[in-house]
Amino acid sequence: MAYSAHQTKLSCKANGETTFTELQYLMEVPEFGGTPEKVDVTTLSDTSKKYLPGMKDYGDLVFKFLYDNADATSNYRVLKALDEGNTAATFKLEYPDGTAHQFDAIPSVKLGAGAVNGALTFSATMILQSDVAITNPTA
Repeated sequence: MAYSAHQTKLSCKANGETTFTELQYLMEVPEFGGTPEKVDVTTLSDTSKKYLPGMKDYGDLVFKFLYDNADATSNYRVLKALDEGNTAATFKLEYPDGTAHQFDAIPSVKLGAGAVNGALTFSATMILQSDVAITNPTA
C-alpha cells in the first residue's frame, strides 16, 4: 500500500511535560534513517580493504514549517525558545500509517528567505541528543 506524506506530524514534549503537543504547519520532513560510518579493519596481510559498521550518522535533520509567531504556543516561538536556551526536547515524527520516530534533540531555528508572492517559512535543524527509537504500526 502506498501512502502520501499528508497527515505526517511532528510533536514536541519539553520541560517535564507528560504529553506531546503537535507543532503546527509542518511543510517538509527530512529523509529519516542513518548510514553507519565505516571503520577500517584492514590488516597488512589483507589483499582488499575490510570494514566494520561504525556509528550511525543521521545527518542534518531539517524540518520546514510555515512561519507562525502569533502566540506563546506558535511553532516558531516554541522551537526558537528551545534553540535560544540550548535546551533539548523530545520529538515524535508520526507518519499516516502509524510508524513513528522518537528522539531527543536541540533545535536550531532559521528563518527562510522572503520573496515576492512567497510564504514566510522557517527551518528547524535537529541536533540529536539521543538514539532514534522507531515504533512500527500496529496490525
